[in-house]
This record gives sequence, structure tokens and C-alpha cells, in this order.
Amino acid sequence: MTDDATRSPPAIPRPAPAPAGRRRRRLPLVALVLALLAALAVVWLANRPSEVTALVPPRGPLQRTLQFTARVETPARVDIGATLTARVREVAVREGERFAAGAALVRLEDDELQAAAAQAEAALAQARADLAAQAAVSRPSADAALSQAQANAEAAARELTRSRELVVQGFVSQARVDDAVRALAVARAQVEAARAQAEGNQADGAQTAAARARLAAATAAAQAAQARLAQATLRAPGPGRVLVRSVEPGQIVQPGRALLSVTIDGPLELVAAVDERFLATLAVGQPARVVADAYPARPFAAAVTRLAPSVDAQRGAVQVHLRPGGDAPGFLREDMTLSVEVVTGERTEARLLPLRALRGNDAHGEAPTGSVLVVVDGRAAPREVQLGLRTLDQVELTGGLDDDEAVLLDPTPEPGQRVKPRRVDLQQALGGPRGGTSNDRMGSAMSAAGR
Repeated sequence: MTDDATRSPPAIPRPAPAPAGRRRRRLPLVALVLALLAALAVVWLANRPSEVTALVPPRGPLQRTLQFTARVETPARVDIGATLTARVREVAVREGERFAAGAALVRLEDDELQAAAAQAEAALAQARADLAAQAAVSRPSADAALSQAQANAEAAARELTRSRELVVQGFVSQARVDDAVRALAVARAQVEAARAQAEGNQADGAQTAAARARLAAATAAAQAAQARLAQATLRAPGPGRVLVRSVEPGQIVQPGRALLSVTIDGPLELVAAVDERFLATLAVGQPARVVADAYPARPFAAAVTRLAPSVDAQRGAVQVHLRPGGDAPGFLREDMTLSVEVVTGERTEARLLPLRALRGNDAHGEAPTGSVLVVVDGRAAPREVQLGLRTLDQVELTGGLDDDEAVLLDPTPEPGQRVKPRRVDLQQALGGPRGGTSNDRMGSAMSAAGR
């Protein structure tokens, strides 16, 4: 090994350090360049357009719906009970069984009531016979008695005249005249009594009126006995179905106790308590789609028929009544739970604007106008627009915007700010596939309206 191989490589010469004064002169220049670059960056960022999403409002159908829970109510739910105390002889129906109008549902023991009714009927027959006898016997007898009394009075008058003539001629004494006067007075009194009796037995007389009054009293007593007898049989007020049976043969029942609970057939109603906040959107005649929780595959149509005139102050809800269209489904039962979706507003064709495009508080409430941002010369510019039907995520645009103008979906840019719009379609603006139909989103959001 040679000496050259063992030697170290030659050292690289280093430049001589600059003088300290020159280094101090370069530092302000670098700082000035950096400050200038920073200022240029701030200006560039300030004037750089912000990328925002924008939408040209398309045309399409718009529907607003309201979902709530309802229950089935029949026209009448009746608790049937006895009006007297008695033992039950027979119960003719079972729970769930149908019955016709006037059908006997429960029979009570009525032996005593039947006897009382028979006695009242007998008294009625007697009163009728008395009135008939009044016309057939009493009236002719009274007329004959009056005629006889009048004849007696006439004879007594003639006898008095003859006696007075004989007294003048001296054939009889004054005592005979006095007797004739008394006989005439008695005869006349008998005529008055007979006349009163005859008048009383006439068709409009007092005796006939009394007989008629006795007949009326007997008739009323017979009717009361029959009514009390009828109370021993509890009959159906109309066609219907038995819901609850709370009585058995042999029981002693008393007034005021419900023996059967029944429903009476008639047009079924769907009744719901809806939050009063939605009262302004509801109206009579609005169509609805109804699904029974027990039969989800068998929906049917209905319509709003009545809104309660008052609001339940405790629950803050208004009662809504609906009626099925056409014949009600046969599976509906009293108090069955139903899911109802009412169409509260609909447009077959409207310009659709997402609510998120409205500025400030315009996205809330039912104001007829609102403010949006549009792009004018590359900058955000406010524009007042006219609004119509609203759903939870869309609103009908009725004026204030040209057909080809785009609306910024983000209302946060300030007016005058430079923007770079990126156009999207309505489905993207509403948040994907779930935003495609406003009625589905509306219904989901309002499903808790019924309490």
C-alpha cells in the first residue's frame, strides 16, 4: 500500500463570510418581499369567487300531506240496561253477535207485570162498557123521565086552575087550592131535576163527560201497565252488534247498571285529535288515504267531513272527522287504530324551490313573499319572489324569477360577493333519493300530529 492511498482527500475551500454590514442590509428587503406576497395573497383570496350550489327551479307536481292516527267510531255506542229491578230470565245474544232492530236482547221475569197488565185491561173494558151504557140506556131513561115530569107538571097546573074555579063557585074549600099549589110546585121541581139528569146524559153532558174521563183514566192505566210489562224485555234500538255482555240468566238486575254494550249500524266515522298548529291547513272535503294497522295491505280512501268547532284546551288538539268513500271496508271495528294521510294542498304543475334557498326567516311560516339570492354578473344579488304552497322542504314559486335564472341554494353569501355557481338538479338539492317526493317527507315529519 502506497502513501497516496493512505492520505485524506483534499479539503474544499469555503467562501469567506460576508461582512456583517451586508447581512444587515438584506434582512429588510426579504421582509418587504414577504409582506408584499402576503398582501397579494389576501387580495387574491378576497376576490376569488366562492363556489356555491345553484338550481334553476324546475316544474313538477307538488303535494302537501298531513299524517296522524285516528280511530273508528260508530254512529252510536249504547249501554243497554234495565229500568226496573227483576230477575233475568233469558239473554238472547252473545258477544260479537249481530242483531236486528227491535230484537229481544234480554228478557226479565214478568209474571207480576203480566197480571197487572191484565187487571188494567179489565178496568179499561169496564170503562168502555160504562160509556156505551151511558149512550144506550142512561140517556133514553133520562129523556123519558123528563117527559114524564113535564106531563105531571102540566096536570098539576090544570088541577090548580080547576080548583080555583071551584073555590069561586063555592064547591070546594081553599084548602084544596093550597094542595093543588103545592102539587104544582113539586111537579115543577121534578121537571127541573129530570131536565138536569137528561142534560147530563147528553153527548156533551156532565154524566157522559164523567164516563169518558173514567175511560181515559182506565186507558192510561192500561197503557202504563203495558209499558211496564214491555220494560221486562230489553230490545235493540236498531241493527247492530254486541260488544260486551255483562249479564247472565238468574241474575237480579237493577236500574242504572249496563247489561250489554252494543254498537248501532250506520255510516262509520274516523275520528282523530290533530295538533291545533295544523288547523289552518285542514278543510272539509280534503281527500285522505287510510291504512288500518291490522290490515296494512288493504288501504282505502276517505274524506274530511267535519272539524270540531272548538279546540281541546288540555291537549291543544282539534277533533277531525273523516268518512270512508263508498262502502266502508268490512274489517273495520269499533276503536280500531288507523293511520291517515290527508292531502292538505296540491298543485299539478308548479315551479319547485327548496326551502333552504330562502334567506333568513322566509323559510318559516306562510309568508306570501320571500328573498333569495341569484347570480348577476358573477356576484350574489338578492331578489324578492312570490311564494305559494309550502311543504316541509319545498315551496311553490309563483313569481319574481325568470324561467332560466338560477337560485343559490346556500343563502349565507353576502349580497355583492363574487360567486361561482355549480348547478344541481332538484333531487340533489333536496338531499338525494329521499327528497324526491315532498309528500313522503311531509308525512314522515308530521306523523306525530295526532295525539
